[in-house]
Amino acid sequence: MDPKYHPRLIEPKWQKCWNDHGLFDADHGKARERHYVLEMFPYPSGNLHMGHVRAYVIGDVLARYYRMQGFDVLHPMGWDSLGLPAENAAIRDGIHPKQRTEQNIKSVRRQMKSLGLSLDWSREIATCDPSYYRWNQWFFIKMYERGLVYRRTSLANWCTGCLTVLANEQVVDGICERCNKPVVQRQIPDWAFRITRYADELLDDLGKLNLWPERIVSMQRNWIGRSEGVELRFPIKDNGSDHIEIFTTRADTVYGATYVVLAPEHAMVAKLTRSEQKSRVEAFVAEMSKIERARRTDAGAKKEGVWTGSYAINPFTGEEIPIWIANFVLADYGTGAVMSVPAHDQRDYEFAKQYGLPIRIVIQPQPSGEVEKHLACSDLSQAFTEDGVLYQSEKHTGLSSAQARIQIAKQAERQGIGGITIRYHLRDWGISRQRYWGTPIPMVHCEVCGIVPVPIESLPVLLPEQAPITGTGEAPLAKVPEFVNTDCPKCGKKARRETDTMDTFVDSSWYFARYLDPGEEDLPFKRESADRWLPVKIYVGGPEHAVMHLLYFRFWTKVMRDMGLVSVDEPVERLLTQGMVVGESFWCESHGYRSRDGVDDPESSEPKCTECGRTLRVRLEKMSKSKLNGVAPESMCEQYGADTARLFSLFAAPPEKDVEWNDRAVAGCYNFLRRIWVFFLRHHQRVEGYRDFAGPLDESGLSLELIALHRSLHRTIAKVTADIEKEFQFNTAIAALMELLNGCKVLDDEVDGFAEGVDPDRKQKTEQLLFMVLKNMVLLLSPFAPHVADELWKNLGMSGFAGEQPWPKFDPQATQEDTIQMAVQVNGKVRATIDVQREASEDEIRAQVEKNEKVQKWLEGKSIRRVIVVPGRLVNIVVG
Repeated sequence: MDPKYHPRLIEPKWQKCWNDHGLFDADHGKARERHYVLEMFPYPSGNLHMGHVRAYVIGDVLARYYRMQGFDVLHPMGWDSLGLPAENAAIRDGIHPKQRTEQNIKSVRRQMKSLGLSLDWSREIATCDPSYYRWNQWFFIKMYERGLVYRRTSLANWCTGCLTVLANEQVVDGICERCNKPVVQRQIPDWAFRITRYADELLDDLGKLNLWPERIVSMQRNWIGRSEGVELRFPIKDNGSDHIEIFTTRADTVYGATYVVLAPEHAMVAKLTRSEQKSRVEAFVAEMSKIERARRTDAGAKKEGVWTGSYAINPFTGEEIPIWIANFVLADYGTGAVMSVPAHDQRDYEFAKQYGLPIRIVIQPQPSGEVEKHLACSDLSQAFTEDGVLYQSEKHTGLSSAQARIQIAKQAERQGIGGITIRYHLRDWGISRQRYWGTPIPMVHCEVCGIVPVPIESLPVLLPEQAPITGTGEAPLAKVPEFVNTDCPKCGKKARRETDTMDTFVDSSWYFARYLDPGEEDLPFKRESADRWLPVKIYVGGPEHAVMHLLYFRFWTKVMRDMGLVSVDEPVERLLTQGMVVGESFWCESHGYRSRDGVDDPESSEPKCTECGRTLRVRLEKMSKSKLNGVAPESMCEQYGADTARLFSLFAAPPEKDVEWNDRAVAGCYNFLRRIWVFFLRHHQRVEGYRDFAGPLDESGLSLELIALHRSLHRTIAKVTADIEKEFQFNTAIAALMELLNGCKVLDDEVDGFAEGVDPDRKQKTEQLLFMVLKNMVLLLSPFAPHVADELWKNLGMSGFAGEQPWPKFDPQATQEDTIQMAVQVNGKVRATIDVQREASEDEIRAQVEKNEKVQKWLEGKSIRRVIVVPGRLVNIVVG
């Protein structure tokens, strides 16, 4: 055994060994129970930093632990390799997305292997490979046949400079990040999935996700946003055939509606705008098209609007009320129109005060006591939004809000002006992207036949090898004649291919199932594989994906179930959302973010930019290449080894909490591994004769210190097991191993003290205990630091790999503490606590109590009448 711990020597050796033996390939035995462990696959941006590493190491610990528990484990990896970043890089650097992506995949794969991740690389996939995106197209066509895909017109970000559609992340404060020209909202044709068809099931099945974080479940529930209410039709004055549809959950307030508000993008705005208001309305609509929707609807944003010049009729009062457009109403929320009740809705109240619109109270608070007090408009400093009793509401006066909502809905149905309905915040999923680096949508536009799907047998529709990727003008694929021009699959006449590509969330919505059969050519995957492995046992990833990826992920699973491909309703049994790794970032007003190399004395309280001398702003931010504060795994592995990098990412905080990068803590994890190495170096040869010893250990004749260490070993096994299995508290599991190592000093002292003539029985039992500690410490360490664990396992003279051994078992009796704490009462009041031996008799407990100084103080000058001992809990002394 090398006298020094050299991770750079041992880690590549074991990585090669694992690979040569196919140690992490799944499907070792059909009869074995299986666990599918998955981390969200990465976009291959070129390099990982420690923020990425944390998620993959968390998943790896679980995969290794489940293997040692005897499960057949599937733990695959692949690449979310289509999408906007590669295309933007192509525009910026002139490198084809395919070339850049392939280079990046090689780089990230190498980094992952250097970390010792126990991945089944035989199942590797890349979404940019035609063998993968062919099945995106297959699903698209099958869903089109089921009515789950349709063509529509919707609002999109349109850059007035680049003359193209932009993704949300390319728009900063209403300006294109590339050309700095204004971005406006424009109606364009696109393709969408009918995710709303599954809205109720997506909502109801949240109740099945008992092992998902509550905050993720709550975010999805709110995003789906099921609202039961009433849809009402407000006729347009002087135009009996037209009406405005509104949705409200507060039909009880309809008598207080004094104006109607439309979204600036509402389809009826142009028709309803009178000529004298046209210029003001058009200017307001143009201004709103440049403002992000989140900013428009922020609770603190100023309420702004313009009157269209037209009036609607309140169908319950017959009153003419003005029709406005305003910033706080969105076209794709509800019906894009609201009845405004300023006395009972805070937004409406603020808008009415801003523009001097009428405020009418129609809901009074529930009466309390004998004296009833009615609200008056002069009393209002804000809207009264609670339920109450209807007031001045014709035949509904006196009803409670709840009763009135029912009666008003029934009246609307009788009169044919509306009725009870359900609305969702969730909208259908628009998937069209005017980009090159994505899955081509497999549809053909024919002047004779209309829109026609590409035949299944003709898939995949391949991306052309070259396309003009400029970021300006029409979609790149539209500029490639040999791609665009085709024949109609139905009539054979000349036609045009669809030139939009799919949203990359399509790729990540079903990738977990492609891992089951990555080489399958007849279907996306085999049903028998899905039945064997699904649902995913544990899924690890960031909470930022709560309402996009994770919702689409669930939707796609339900579609696959209805297609007969899977039997499960939900893709994942348990979700673990890890926190970020944050590090110090340095910001210069002149030069932007600076790396530590560009900072004069990074440890100073006022660090300065090396170029301009400005004092830098320093703060903790999520590790990111853009912020120049990422720590590369290579530098960590070079200095300390992969096992230290793994250990730090797990030990620094519980998985769900953020980790602050700390060089000293990293060094501390390295020192822990080095101390284990030294401990094994001292003792591994002493236990050569005990390799077959499996326990139990006979404690008779051992010192109290060695008995305590034996019990501590069993408690450590129990704690590490529980911390991994139940709560994923890897940090406390590692802390328990550190504590166990600290307690092993008693073994150093005992073994070093052996001399000739020592009791052979005591020597044998001590060495048996030493072997038990060494063996179990390696096995417990193996999921966290697998390289050093396998090296130590070999040096113990054990066969095979540490990671393929059974997980250690603990003796429940040995995990109990030798002493227990008991409260001591004097006349019923607690005056002291004592530690007593678990097996102590009542007489021994009484004797210990009477010697306790704190108790003696309360017994002075009094006679003991009675001593009551409640075993394991308390002692009560009754005195006179």
